[in-house]
Amino acid sequence: MNPLLKMALDLGPLLIFFAANAVSDIFTATAVFMIAITLSIVLGIAIERKVSPMPVLTCALVLVFGGLTLWLSNENFIKIKPTILYSMFASVLVGGLAFNRLFIKYLLGQTMHLADPAWRALTWRWSVFFLALAIVNEFVWRNTSTDIWVAFKVWGVFPLTLVFALLQTPFIARHQIEGDKSPPAI
Repeated sequence: MNPLLKMALDLGPLLIFFAANAVSDIFTATAVFMIAITLSIVLGIAIERKVSPMPVLTCALVLVFGGLTLWLSNENFIKIKPTILYSMFASVLVGGLAFNRLFIKYLLGQTMHLADPAWRALTWRWSVFFLALAIVNEFVWRNTSTDIWVAFKVWGVFPLTLVFALLQTPFIARHQIEGDKSPPAI
């Protein structure tokens, strides 16, 4: 899939959520977000003929917690959704380690080649990062206004994730298995 299209499908629903909240309220934004993320998954499947488990899990949680938000008229449900999602990601990664499963390797193993000890270290790093995101989300939604939380969700989490991923580049480069490196492009 074209990288720009992939980014649009991944970030589009979040940007729509932000815009809907800006022009209306959290309940309208939640309903619009539920529709947008579902359409994003459907379009992704139509284009690629496959779907990654993380976007599907995210969509399922948005539908469940968004549905509770709308049904009970309580915005706290949509606000705790990221905490639960990030905690689940951390738990699955650590749980995989407990059973000698390297889920990060499963997700990224086709784009980079590392020895298993490096995959384990990367798994721990991402687990701690996801746990930190869960804690920060809890702090932000409990101590700020809904508009600030929405802004943090859109303009804070993605850049933090991008910066964290980029900070892993030196580690990955040091542990890249030499025989599997691609030749430089000419």
